[in-house]
Amino acid sequence: MMHYRSYRPNIGFSFGGGLTPIVKKLLIANVAAFVFMILAGAGGFGQMIRELLMLTPYTVVHRFAVWQLVTYMFLHAGFWHILFNMFALWMFGGELEKTWGGRRFLRYYFLTGIGAGLCVVLLSPSSVIPTVGASGAIYGILMAYGLLFPNRIIYVPIFFFFLIPIPAKYLVMILGGIAFLSAVSAQGGSISHIAHLGGMVVGFFYLRRTSVFFDLRNHYYRWLRHRRQRQFEVYTRERDRKEQRRGPWVN
Repeated sequence: MMHYRSYRPNIGFSFGGGLTPIVKKLLIANVAAFVFMILAGAGGFGQMIRELLMLTPYTVVHRFAVWQLVTYMFLHAGFWHILFNMFALWMFGGELEKTWGGRRFLRYYFLTGIGAGLCVVLLSPSSVIPTVGASGAIYGILMAYGLLFPNRIIYVPIFFFFLIPIPAKYLVMILGGIAFLSAVSAQGGSISHIAHLGGMVVGFFYLRRTSVFFDLRNHYYRWLRHRRQRQFEVYTRERDRKEQRRGPWVN
């Protein structure tokens, strides 16, 4: 049996969000794909379909299976895997869709999901370990939620008994830090922390692309202005030295 890597947000969330049209369609698509894979497995050809649709870096790079960057988001490793992902999608995606509109939300969902897959491929292009799950897009949604509603309180259950209120911005920081440390230490077990981190990073730069561009431009202009100022100072010092060698002016 092939072992593959899945990923999901291992946290609980506060209630809210609402079932908006695009979120509803994504939920239906994921659940339908999950049921189809169960039926395919019962029919004896489930593994063949999984190998075709799961994100395998080696297959993407060497066999140009670029469709896997999309299809892997609709495959899940088991009931709890899809439950956590779809619950997070419902909890946070609904409010983002209400804020942005369906078209922009759907574009962002696929952008972060595909971007997370690209991170997995680029960082391990020869890997034959497949990745499945929608958490690249889910973590992208979490990043967007933290940026748009930074002070919104999220109630995170601890040991299934205690609810700890955490502002969304801090929750995103904690999840990002866990994903980063897990990816660096390479001790994530069967969970692809690279995909988690990739979804968040892609989402951050997409949402901050305008400010990042202007920050880079301003840094360049400041550097250019400082460089020209230094050149002018060198020129004036050299001119003063030449005038001193000439002696005083006589009228």
